[in-house]
Amino acid sequence: MKKIFALIITALISVMASSAMSLAEKADSAYNHEDFVQAVRLYHQAITADGVSPELYYNLANSYYRIGKMGRAVIYYERALKLDPSFKDARTNLEFVKTRIIDKPEDDSTFLGNVHQGITGWMHPDLWAWTAFCMFVLVLGCVALYVFSGNVNVRKLGFFGGGIAIVLFFYTLIIAVQTARAPYQHNTAVIIVPTSNLSTQPGSHTGKNTKIIPVHEGTVVEIVDSMAIPGESSSPLWYDVKINNSTRAWVRSADVEKI
Repeated sequence: MKKIFALIITALISVMASSAMSLAEKADSAYNHEDFVQAVRLYHQAITADGVSPELYYNLANSYYRIGKMGRAVIYYERALKLDPSFKDARTNLEFVKTRIIDKPEDDSTFLGNVHQGITGWMHPDLWAWTAFCMFVLVLGCVALYVFSGNVNVRKLGFFGGGIAIVLFFYTLIIAVQTARAPYQHNTAVIIVPTSNLSTQPGSHTGKNTKIIPVHEGTVVEIVDSMAIPGESSSPLWYDVKINNSTRAWVRSADVEKI
């Protein structure tokens, strides 16, 4: 009788502990038990209930990767990095997933653009804002040295130091604004179907001169424009997209999801 009573108490404690767990904790538990489909469902519920965070997006991306949904994994790694560009694990996993994607478009971005992108990933957006504020204070300090100091060398330090501080202030301010606005910009998307066809003309009913380019799940595209096609039952909305700076075509909106 005592053993049965002990088992009942243990079961009740287990149920109470389970009910006390947050959705994110339940999702973590499902992931650790390799129930990745359940983890995906619970992470989505946690995001709906508790709001977005880089960690939730990152864990959801890991779960999607585990069930073979490369496109969804790319989307949520990218969303995690939009919230926190300094999230190294998300960036590392994103780069790894991209090696498993069939399409590997050529990177035709500029050297300075890549350098700027790398610098942007150094810190969280809040830290970039504080850095810009510190640069502004430094500018004021240099101006004060130049205006109020009677020493020529100190005035020179204030003049040239102030010039450098102004440049750094505006640059860090630009990064702070860009990183703060990134989560609200949705001009990039990811192919979420196994194979989609990029077309030189919008619509499924194309002419003889229309060129078709197949692209695969996980490919990132930049949305330039959109067009609604009357009479298209499956996907009336089409996106005008770029894969890189040179390849531009149309894709069904149903085949992609915005980041």
